[in-house]
Amino acid sequence: MKKYFILLCLFTATVFVANAQLLPTFQFGVKAGLNFSNLKSEDGGWLDASTRTGYQAGVWARIGGAGIHFQPELYVTGKSSEAKLIEEDKKGKVTFTSLDLPLLLGTRIGFGPAGLRIVAGPVVSFVVDKNIGESLRQVPKFSEYKNQAWAVTGGLGLDISNFRADVRYEHGLSELSKNDNAPQKVNLWTVGVGYRLF
Repeated sequence: MKKYFILLCLFTATVFVANAQLLPTFQFGVKAGLNFSNLKSEDGGWLDASTRTGYQAGVWARIGGAGIHFQPELYVTGKSSEAKLIEEDKKGKVTFTSLDLPLLLGTRIGFGPAGLRIVAGPVVSFVVDKNIGESLRQVPKFSEYKNQAWAVTGGLGLDISNFRADVRYEHGLSELSKNDNAPQKVNLWTVGVGYRLF
């Protein structure tokens, strides 16, 4: 009798956990971090850009169930690069401040308060401020930038209780320059930490 009671308890617990996994959940939190970005010409022949450190701060949400979650995020991001025009022999710092909106799909591996996440998806950036070095501003092909850009990102995350940590790579899809003869894209790595508020 005792054996059947234990089996019944185990079966009930298994059904409860399975049903809980199927129910959608909602999380919301804050996040901040660093990015390491560079501005590249598509052919690599006229622009030599080195990586510089920027920042990222904002909020995230997670809606999920059955092992898959949707994770929209919104950040203020500062991206920077040290650009050198090979043909013009001019160099200077280029910075962008943007509102970035990643729309990610992911899955979580693990149980309880700890788990590993895998995420990927598109990112749309709305540039709110651009600062181009004085020497670069004199070069026509370098002086005009678009106010919106698309990228794709992917990476790994770690959940430990309410704390979050992420490492991602973001690859620029859109040409930032308004000059078709001078295509430029921003690629970056991001490292961030976050906290789940609820």
